[in-house]
Amino acid sequence: MKSGWLVIGDVQPLPGYCVLLADPVVESINALDQAQRTQISLDAIQAGDGLLAVTDAYRINYETLGNSEPALHTHIIPRYRTEPDEKRRRLSWMGYDWATARRFDPAQDEPFVERMRRHLNSGSIA
Repeated sequence: MKSGWLVIGDVQPLPGYCVLLADPVVESINALDQAQRTQISLDAIQAGDGLLAVTDAYRINYETLGNSEPALHTHIIPRYRTEPDEKRRRLSWMGYDWATARRFDPAQDEPFVERMRRHLNSGSIA
């Protein structure tokens, strides 16, 4: 992406969980100039549009961080109506056990990665 790298999460507590990694690496969005701030925000939203288009997610949660890992990144988390209410209404960090979540698997996740790649390369906006 123009602002960095969109990667699938190394764990998949929710199918399609991705992370946008800023390039250049900075500690905070405040270290970016106005154009870079705008671009990383637009790229995160474009990734969310892609998730809405290629999964059955009904909503996307975005969380931009740089505190525990001092490198700006945005978690892009699809949310599903099929999630149990007690999980769907909570932050994904609190509703799911990330330590035991399914790990990224290149063979299993390849169809999703290809659908996202096609969507993002098409320039489509949901």
